[in-house]
Amino acid sequence: MKNKKFAGWFASFMLVLFLAACNTAEDNADNNDQTEQPQEEESASYTVTDDMGTEVTFEQVPETVVSLQPSNTEILFALDAGDKVVGVTDVDNYPEEVQEIEKVSDSMTVNAEKVIELNPDVVIAYTVGAEEQLQPIIDSGIPVFVIQSALTFEDVYGDIQQIADVMGVGEKGEALVQSIQDQIASVGEKLAGVEEDKQLYLEISPAPDIYTTGSNTFQQEILKAAHVGNVFGDQEGWIKVSEEDIISRNPEVIATTVNYVDNPIEELKSRTGWDQITAISGDAVYQLDSDITSRPGPRIGEAVQLVAETVYPEVFQ
Repeated sequence: MKNKKFAGWFASFMLVLFLAACNTAEDNADNNDQTEQPQEEESASYTVTDDMGTEVTFEQVPETVVSLQPSNTEILFALDAGDKVVGVTDVDNYPEEVQEIEKVSDSMTVNAEKVIELNPDVVIAYTVGAEEQLQPIIDSGIPVFVIQSALTFEDVYGDIQQIADVMGVGEKGEALVQSIQDQIASVGEKLAGVEEDKQLYLEISPAPDIYTTGSNTFQQEILKAAHVGNVFGDQEGWIKVSEEDIISRNPEVIATTVNYVDNPIEELKSRTGWDQITAISGDAVYQLDSDITSRPGPRIGEAVQLVAETVYPEVFQ
């Protein structure tokens, strides 16, 4: 489980000392100038702690940033900091503006040379075997702030607040988290009349190596918030499963996030022996937007609504 260390602002602000009324106006001005200038210098720098426990200090609010994970790119744009993003990955595709931004990674391999050439004020990175790839960037003196992949909604909220703090917009982070929570709560209110959660099988990788999600993932939280049961909820993490096991669990609904095969719904329906599954015989097989439902970012509220509308369309008519 991911351990979040929420960073706060460490800069302290001193009160301006006013001189006694007996001093002249000219003396007051001189003394105030001497007091205020150091205050501005002290308040300019601040420190934020990343998910590796590293305290990253910024002398001023970053004006340029490289993001090495699509979900973090989405967070930056949701915080109105998208105009500061100068580098992203090849798989970044939302919002549309990212198409014009320099590509510095294929999401697994980081082009450190290109990042160093861009010379951003900060790199928002993540930990998926990329630590050694980040070292040249760190050695160049560019601040690297590491965000671990989120496993829960709380992790996502923590990521948003951390990135907001890094970008000097802490209050916007709080507001964004609140808006996501409000959206999820609104969906929950609409589903209050659902007496029994429908049981769903979510496919995130197709045959022959079939993968789904179990408990302790943010996708499981999406299903739970949408009043949908997970037929593999008794297992943990993202797991490889057999066709026989899926058939035996007999889901009422099947959803797939696969978007890289031709007609994934028909591929599911045509699998041998799957016609005995309730979801197949009842034609309750759907394709979900992979980006919305797979990225632990600011659109998790949309993900909850998308799943709920897919499984319970009658509630949202």
